[in-house]
Amino acid sequence: MPKFEYAAIDLDGRNRRGTIDASDLDEARGRLLKRQWVMLALNAASPATRRAGPHAGGRRFRPRDLALATRQLSTLVAVSPLEEALRTIGEQSDVPAVRQVMQDTHGRVLEGQRLSEAMARQPRAFPPLYRAMVAAGEDAGALPVVLERLAALQERQQEVRGKLVSTLAYPVVLALTAVAVVFALMAFVVPRVVEQFDSMGRELPALTRAVIGTSELLADGWPLLLAGAAVLAFALRSLLANPDIRLRFDRAVLRLPVLGRLLRDLHAARMARTLAIMLGNGLPLIEGLALTVPTIRNRALRAATESMVASIREGGSLSSAMRRAGVFPPTLLYMAASGEGSGQPGPMLERAADYLEREFNTFTAVVLGMLEPAIIVALGGVVAVIVLSILLPILQFNSLAVG
Repeated sequence: MPKFEYAAIDLDGRNRRGTIDASDLDEARGRLLKRQWVMLALNAASPATRRAGPHAGGRRFRPRDLALATRQLSTLVAVSPLEEALRTIGEQSDVPAVRQVMQDTHGRVLEGQRLSEAMARQPRAFPPLYRAMVAAGEDAGALPVVLERLAALQERQQEVRGKLVSTLAYPVVLALTAVAVVFALMAFVVPRVVEQFDSMGRELPALTRAVIGTSELLADGWPLLLAGAAVLAFALRSLLANPDIRLRFDRAVLRLPVLGRLLRDLHAARMARTLAIMLGNGLPLIEGLALTVPTIRNRALRAATESMVASIREGGSLSSAMRRAGVFPPTLLYMAASGEGSGQPGPMLERAADYLEREFNTFTAVVLGMLEPAIIVALGGVVAVIVLSILLPILQFNSLAVG
């Protein structure tokens, strides 16, 4: 009996890949749909593929590469056939990974595969949710519209990511500079001053002795400190590999005053934007949520999303599932409930995403605006302590000399 390769998402949001025996493609698709899986790709398995595995190769896309490739594809598909659009991107891209992936996808489309099936052969380049949206667009005969929405989604996520990185750049550089200045003072300046104090043969003030001890530790013991930091990092990584410990750690992160709110708001904005696109593309809500689960890195937020999938599967509404999850801001809950009540959840979720992204940008700007002077004040305080530790013995010796 013929074998068919499939790529799908099960009810728990896990990727499923393998082969299935069936008399033809329709029978294979029917048997898989009975399991209530979200189909991403299904085609005949070749002997070479069975030997190498269905998804052995593939290059990874960076987020900005995926956003640019999606925008190019949505633009070209509107004015030319799909095969021509894929060939053009594959030939003209300056990124080797994009060229290889697009050329491979172009070749499979020429062989008669659907775009979503061809993309399923490059799982590291095209995420499961991305491929599911493309498949929904192909089923509805609205692939150009779906690609346009996907391009807007990718660009919006890239814009938010870029703003966050650019906003964090200055405080991070400032903090590193402050650490370098303090280390230079403690490792090179303080020891030279200490040499002068040693020749006087008098007892130094407590603050001066503390600064000298810290200076000696940094100057002579930095290899041990570096090794200790490496051991600590390795131990922390090993602990976080435990699912239970990682879940408790991620929950603790979400409870932090500033960082926790930033993570929750960013997750809520992305979730609202993604759900709006999925509903606009005709993708079932529960299937779309299941597809988002593997993409969430914070285990606490992932567990909350899994609970939402279970709640909606049992017949609950989206707003009630969000409320039970307990990680979404009240604004999103209210707008989701309003959208369900008016029969337009997609537009309301998109408005909620716009609002949450503006709030995220404003809150981030305010917090980081306060962080910059805090770093400067902290640096000034440390330098003041070092200078004071040097001046105190000088003033003490002068007073003794005058007396």
